[in-house]
Amino acid sequence: MAYIELNQVTKRFGEVVAVNQLDLSIAQGECVAMLGPSGCGKTTTLRMVAGFEDLDDGEIRVGDKLISSKREKYYLPPEQRNFGMVFQAFAVWPHLSVFENVAFPLRVRKLPKAEIVARTEEALKHTNLLTAAAGSPDDLSGGGKQRVALARALAIRPDVMLLDEPLSSLDPHFREEMRFEIKDLQRRFGFSILYVTHDQSEAMALSDRILVMRSGLVQQVGTPLEVYGSPANRFVFEFIGLSCFLQAGLSPAGMSIDGVAHPWPAGVVPPDELVAAGSGLLAARPTEIDFVSERGVRGEVVRKAYLGETIDYRVMVGQAEVRVQKTRRVAGPAVGEFCGLDFLRPHWYPVD
Repeated sequence: MAYIELNQVTKRFGEVVAVNQLDLSIAQGECVAMLGPSGCGKTTTLRMVAGFEDLDDGEIRVGDKLISSKREKYYLPPEQRNFGMVFQAFAVWPHLSVFENVAFPLRVRKLPKAEIVARTEEALKHTNLLTAAAGSPDDLSGGGKQRVALARALAIRPDVMLLDEPLSSLDPHFREEMRFEIKDLQRRFGFSILYVTHDQSEAMALSDRILVMRSGLVQQVGTPLEVYGSPANRFVFEFIGLSCFLQAGLSPAGMSIDGVAHPWPAGVVPPDELVAAGSGLLAARPTEIDFVSERGVRGEVVRKAYLGETIDYRVMVGQAEVRVQKTRRVAGPAVGEFCGLDFLRPHWYPVD
């Protein structure tokens, strides 16, 4: 059952439509990550849910409560929405102790002193900051400061947690550590999360579903596996993960790339409509391409790089470069050698 509902939500800035008739439902306790290039509308959407931006059309509901509606001319101020928010900037005050940073929103709400202490200590305990409560945030690492921001958001016991690039300023080690901490906190407290990020690995690790946006429009909503393995269109395929594209002339007999004919690799069957059109884009993930000796698309290895457990090959097929990634335990061709390529899970798209 939907807990957060966005119905036909639209936001304009002058003539620019930043978010265009967005529909989204988020269940209680679900984490939905919003992915897309800069300017696609994901942060604007988050700000509308938070109440920092008003809608130009549509409505937003949380539970059985309306919080924004252009048609009803209703707008609930941010401070009355009981949402926790964590931003990219740590937004902690160095002149206050860790305890007082976390207690601050509770003091603003004028809660009883005993309740402020109890809630603050609970939030510090669950973010592993209780021993640092009396110290300054400046004594903490970047990950520690971000935990202070999380604890402050938890202290108000939010109905919804809104996270806007919360880990992007951390180094890789702390970033990975904080992913697990956020997920653990969500399971423990059961709040819903709307998570804005540019980091695809973050979205894959944290979210139950991913929403991919482009130019204010939703391109796909699905589980991480669905979005990665069954992209709705070429944009989603290209945006999520690594990708390779080959423009091919198509006929019932085979395909040609840059005028060179190739027999069909095993398992490569283009849609009938693309064969009828005479051309198509063959798309594949670098990890889903094999080297074969026969019945493969022929190419020349022009580069080979060791990436720890993975070897990254660049293969020229005509004038197009195909990227292939194999484990270092798989013997592959050397630079300068010709090879055959077999596409294990090909995707096909029309040529623009």
